[in-house]
Amino acid sequence: MNHFMPPEDRPIGRIAARGLGLPKLALGGVGRLLGRVGEAQVFGFAERHLETGTLSIELPSGERRTISGAVPGPAADIQFRDWNALRRLFAEGSVGFADSYVEGHWETADLAALIELAARNRLGTRREVQGHRLSQALQRLAHAMRPNSRKGSRRNIAAHYDLGNAFYTSWLDDTMTYSSGVFPTEDTTLEEAQRHKYRRLLDMIDPKPGERILEIGCGWGGFAEFAARERGVDVTSITISEEQFRFASERVQRAGLGNQVSVQLIDYRDVTGHYDHLVSIEMFEAVGEKYWPTFFGKIAQTVRPGGRAALQVITISEDAYDRYRRRPDFIQTHIFPGGMLPSISAFREQVGKAGLTVLNEAFYADHYARTLRLWRERFEIAADRLRFDGLDDRFRRLWRYYLAYCEGGFRANTIDVMQVGLIRE
Repeated sequence: MNHFMPPEDRPIGRIAARGLGLPKLALGGVGRLLGRVGEAQVFGFAERHLETGTLSIELPSGERRTISGAVPGPAADIQFRDWNALRRLFAEGSVGFADSYVEGHWETADLAALIELAARNRLGTRREVQGHRLSQALQRLAHAMRPNSRKGSRRNIAAHYDLGNAFYTSWLDDTMTYSSGVFPTEDTTLEEAQRHKYRRLLDMIDPKPGERILEIGCGWGGFAEFAARERGVDVTSITISEEQFRFASERVQRAGLGNQVSVQLIDYRDVTGHYDHLVSIEMFEAVGEKYWPTFFGKIAQTVRPGGRAALQVITISEDAYDRYRRRPDFIQTHIFPGGMLPSISAFREQVGKAGLTVLNEAFYADHYARTLRLWRERFEIAADRLRFDGLDDRFRRLWRYYLAYCEGGFRANTIDVMQVGLIRE
């Protein structure tokens, strides 16, 4: 376990002290301008649109009602403690709803179940909670101001990954892997699932000892260490996170793999040279739609003819993709600025345009939901220890919502995660 520095010297201390740590939209006034939200409006909305599952609602007035859809599904509850939560939902949409949770305006016994229920019933896409046009415009503007140019990417990545290595060490498993594991059995541990995931990706490219692999987005060095040890390959791992670069570089040296693994602080667009194969694990989500052709062009440029690429990528469902492109969500607003998920068809289209060919695909939504549940449990334990390090209750609620938001999305199959093998013909 890393020793923690005083809060003023720790990245997470500086970020938590500023609240959410990311540019915050000044939207609270929009909700207040909307005026009162009546009990009939709230219950009526739920009764009209809840088709699957059961939702128990408690309003600030104390009024309670349980509403069930015609189709069995998740059971969830919500207790509104402040009318501002409802005003923000109707004025600012799903982002305002998330913000009001962070501010403590509503509670639930099972956050992931509530989000799964909302996703299965598409409650967040209903016209009534799309949000005021002003709030939509401000959210789009804020997202547009976070482009993934070379300078913008460094800033966007730092906003999330440079919270500090001690923060992530406190709740990730011993492999220090921040992506979905693949669980071959019910008894598989999180650490075993991460190594199994690495092994599956390596099987996709089938490297021979001594071959050269480029890894775009190295995280904390888990895959590079595993690949070098297990397959005897040489790995060049790149990142633009200074915290990850520092951790991964030290990790490689401690493992005695300095002759096989090179960790570089460099943007993928600036990579030169040729490699036998390429691996990228949940980095594509941070590329940004504008730069997708650049990303796949770099794969086609750096991988030798006949070489393979293995990617692990989070995708969004086809029917949600168009709206998602037009309206930034909670993740893009507060967690991964500049991020963008592809639909499967959009991903395949970009692959084809780059002259690459899809060899195989596998999908693991349930595995990611399980990974996130385990992360959330570990995070809650760690959060109690990290309070003195600048992790205030607001930050804790933000990250609790983030992890549950993703878990609920995977459980509802609104989002998925795929491992895809590509070949450069």
